[in-house]
Amino acid sequence: MSSPTDIDLLRELEPVAEANLNRHLSLAAEWMPHEYVPWSQGRDFDTLPWEPGQSTLSEVVQMAFEVNVLTEDNLPSYHREISEIFGRDGAWGTWVNRWTAEEARHSMVIRDFLLVTRGVDPVALERDRMAQMQNGYDSGGKTPLQAMAYVSLQELATRISHRNTGRKADDPVAEKLLARVAADENLHMIFYRNIVAAALELAPSRAVCAIRDEVVNFQMPGTGIRDFDRKARHIARAGIYDLRIHHDDVVSPLLRHWRFFELENLDGEAEKAREEVASYMEGLDAFARHQEEKRLAAQEKADRRAEQEAALSGS
Repeated sequence: MSSPTDIDLLRELEPVAEANLNRHLSLAAEWMPHEYVPWSQGRDFDTLPWEPGQSTLSEVVQMAFEVNVLTEDNLPSYHREISEIFGRDGAWGTWVNRWTAEEARHSMVIRDFLLVTRGVDPVALERDRMAQMQNGYDSGGKTPLQAMAYVSLQELATRISHRNTGRKADDPVAEKLLARVAADENLHMIFYRNIVAAALELAPSRAVCAIRDEVVNFQMPGTGIRDFDRKARHIARAGIYDLRIHHDDVVSPLLRHWRFFELENLDGEAEKAREEVASYMEGLDAFARHQEEKRLAAQEKADRRAEQEAALSGS
């Protein structure tokens, strides 16, 4: 018997998609972006031009906000990609459109918050938005199974990034706003996570290989943002999103949920793929530990310097 095609798998998974769509719609709370923006803080930019220091957000939180909104802004590309992969009909098409509508609120509310609170240079942000959207996003021709695995990882990573940005903001309005966005992202993750779980039952070996492809090659969709590597380093050092978080709070929980290392009756290629994931996770854990040690050493050095300066100033 020939193995099922991608279209066959999407058809077989459509009842699961429909059930999870209905679950999502029953849980997704209606919320209004304008209610999360402190409009009373707004001032016209022509009478009060933007200047650094007007925001109460720290520099690294501003960076995280910028990366978050520029990632969310590239929605037309994401919509095109997932509609081409999953289709526009039936439960899949309904999900794609619902997901797009919800994601549009995220970029809207974050951008409004940043502009009203002067949390970002509006000219620089607009130029980056133009560049990011003009470049677009290309998933690289992912198969449906690869796309399902990728968005499971990406939605969970995005949820955590938003939530930690809000916690680091030291601003109750910012934290409430990003907690609201993160709640949406969590529901999105659950939809895709459940679809992958069903795919593992229908085509376990193919699904395992797809998960391997996305785990070992994972990149956030915002990697094309100007100066992304530098911003990502600052965001990591601040504990908003780093390798430890990626290992412990994103990849590991999903692999556990899918019982990835407990699946049986896999073919040879899938067994090899699973070994590759195990090796990758060991390496990621070691790299994260090294990153933590470097960060701790740097903090201890800074603390000693501060103590020495305090002693000298008091003498």
